[in-house]
Amino acid sequence: MNRPKLPDFVIFFAIIALLGLGVIMVYSSSAVSAYVNFDDSYYFLKRQLIWTILGVIAMLFTMNIDYHVWRKLTKPILVVTILLLILVLIPGLGKVVNGARRWLGFGSLYLQPSEIAKLSMVLFCATSLARNQDKITSFTKGILPHLAVLLVIFGLILKEPDLGTALAIGATVFILLFSAGAKIAHLASLTITGVLGIVVAIIVEPYRLKRLIAFNDPWADPLNTGYHIIQSLYAIGSGGLFGVGLGRSREKFLYLPEPHTDFIFAILGEELGFIGTVTVIILFFLFAWRGYKVAISAPDVYGSMLAAGLTTMVIIQALMNIAVVTASMPVTGIPLPFLSFGGSALIFTLAGVGILLNISRYMSLK
Repeated sequence: MNRPKLPDFVIFFAIIALLGLGVIMVYSSSAVSAYVNFDDSYYFLKRQLIWTILGVIAMLFTMNIDYHVWRKLTKPILVVTILLLILVLIPGLGKVVNGARRWLGFGSLYLQPSEIAKLSMVLFCATSLARNQDKITSFTKGILPHLAVLLVIFGLILKEPDLGTALAIGATVFILLFSAGAKIAHLASLTITGVLGIVVAIIVEPYRLKRLIAFNDPWADPLNTGYHIIQSLYAIGSGGLFGVGLGRSREKFLYLPEPHTDFIFAILGEELGFIGTVTVIILFFLFAWRGYKVAISAPDVYGSMLAAGLTTMVIIQALMNIAVVTASMPVTGIPLPFLSFGGSALIFTLAGVGILLNISRYMSLK
């Protein structure tokens, strides 16, 4: 293998720009609710700064470790991930917030196992696909092993419940199987089965069905199921071309729920307007372009699959979050990578980006 070069500058620049904008928007969107709930306008900002620093340290750490090391650690990481996903479902261990049991920890220190699951599934698929690339056209030997592990992870996360994260992981695995050369017929059957499974998941949980109905016509129930979508559209629509000005959002005054997490893109659109939202989209586009470039130019199949998986996981989450905020898909609780408030999501996503940057140090530039 060639001697490592400097990491991809475009990816690094895009991530630093998104992180900087994220810190600014977390403070701007959360100051009011932080003051009301904690008597400290800087409550969320201080925590986001700490997590951002820790996340950057994690990124720099993984960026300087040969990515092949993770191939040897894949099984232990996957086993630990499954154990954590089981532990979080045990009453008394998992912390319940807004009806969802997604966190493990104590005091002010909490870990979200589903965030580890995103990274561990990418590591598992990259390792398995690289080792068994000659079997990918076989359903039983190429598809089924990945599907079995996915179903375990998917089922545990769905039990929390967290359909958004489960779907993001499922979509990433699907794209990796496609990239590895799986048969279209096999992928088509998986798609049909997956859609049927999602329909069942929606039917068995009344709140999901209500969200789907609200997505079709949010104004039919503007004070309940349609409230999030309507307030989000009000925020984005009032931003216009240049926005109402940084810090001058009206929706963050306890009108739009979760303005610093799931709906931070709506506040960004309100304050920075069309220019601000397009800037964020361009930064994600740059990340996707260079990330897939790294995947194509990686020196081996493992590096290629790993880079593709890490890039896809980030982009799918960004697409889902923006789609929810713009009423392009039903509401699911999934954060906007690098911008939304959160510790586990930021740290493990940046650790994944560090691995991607390490792969870029070995890629063959053309």
